[in-house]
Amino acid sequence: MAKIVGIGANVFDTLYNIPTYPTEDTKMRANASKTAGGGPVATGLVAASKLGEETAYIGVLSDDNGGRFLKADFEKYGVKTELIDVKSGYRSFASVLWLCADTATRTCVFDKGDLPPLVLNDAQKQAIKEAQILMVDGNEMDAAIEGAKIARENGVKVLYDCGGLYEGVERLLAFTDIMIPSEEFSLGHTGCKTAEEAAVKLYQTYSPEVVVITQGKRGGIIYDGKETIDYPIYPAVVVDSNGSGDVFHGAFAAAVVKGYGYPKCCHFSSAVSALKCTGVGARESVPDFEATKKYLKENGYEL
Repeated sequence: MAKIVGIGANVFDTLYNIPTYPTEDTKMRANASKTAGGGPVATGLVAASKLGEETAYIGVLSDDNGGRFLKADFEKYGVKTELIDVKSGYRSFASVLWLCADTATRTCVFDKGDLPPLVLNDAQKQAIKEAQILMVDGNEMDAAIEGAKIARENGVKVLYDCGGLYEGVERLLAFTDIMIPSEEFSLGHTGCKTAEEAAVKLYQTYSPEVVVITQGKRGGIIYDGKETIDYPIYPAVVVDSNGSGDVFHGAFAAAVVKGYGYPKCCHFSSAVSALKCTGVGARESVPDFEATKKYLKENGYEL
């Protein structure tokens, strides 16, 4: 069974590359467009798979065009799909993204669809028990909490990609071992004024093994209850930043499975995320392990 399993968002993305943001109520010709799979946990699983680890998605998909695409996309990248419950007559979670050339930013409009919530079955529960890491992102909250409890009872680490300030996040944070919030989440949830203060408060409140706060172009910080350490962002010519955070989390899970300590996991994940940004597509641009290892060495860091 897979070493890394995930419960969370899986999104049918349509991406448009545009030269600049359009003026309201006008038309603009895109430079290019494509469809792709997205979502924090789903893309994280793809990243971990491309880095050489066995992964599986636990979730619900529709049998519409979006759902069929997402299932096939997992299979394309080696993510196991046997634990997916496919349902008929529902609308997939979908989004449209503008990737703006002159600002190197992305804007997203999404429709969560109308799929019923995930209810864990026996096979899905067993997969969690047999994994090394359960990845969650705050979507499918009730199933994620149940899965996290199962993981905790069976010595499986829970890695939480804390991006959205969803209702009830504190219930999931309480079962988190590897807490990786964005700076926005950490400040918003704790009310602290700095990431360093937020890391300490998150650690003291929820008692994870580690708190890693991502700070975008500034890299980030790691706090293990003893000291705060900065980790860098690695150099890259950014073509498409969409999904870079999702990839960071998946790379982190892969690094933990490979046996790296948490500071090394941060460097590894930062490098994978940087390399991903040099190509278009959150998933297809994720590098493999050897490319990441070589890139880190070129930038003065040995795995």
